[in-house]
Amino acid sequence: MVDNRPEATRTIRTSYARAQGLGPAHHGAGEWWLHRLTAVSNVPLILAFVVIVALCAGRSYEDAVRLVSHPLVAILLILGVLSVTNHMRMGMQIVIEDYVHDKGLKIAAVMANTFYSVVVAVACLYAIVRISLRAFV
Repeated sequence: MVDNRPEATRTIRTSYARAQGLGPAHHGAGEWWLHRLTAVSNVPLILAFVVIVALCAGRSYEDAVRLVSHPLVAILLILGVLSVTNHMRMGMQIVIEDYVHDKGLKIAAVMANTFYSVVVAVACLYAIVRISLRAFV
């Protein structure tokens, strides 16, 4: 592709290489893909969560603890919590970055969003691990 601008200098870089990294923030494609990846991974993980909750519905407490204590079930629940909370954090961060225009408020909102997501994830992971290990005590 020929660059016909009068001030253009000769270069051996391709047009793709010249345009690479020139977006508004010079990054973001990786975050976009990660957000889509967590969205896709949430589908089977949420389905597994619904099945696990349905299986626990008619059981006694001890049977439900035994079910959640199974390694495959606990791993599915942990993966679900990590994927959903990460997807939640990224989705809210996108909304905050797009619609909050005051720089200080934007930084505070992103920090609060991250803190909230971490607290939710840690609380859920603590509950899963505690229930899973309870069957062995």
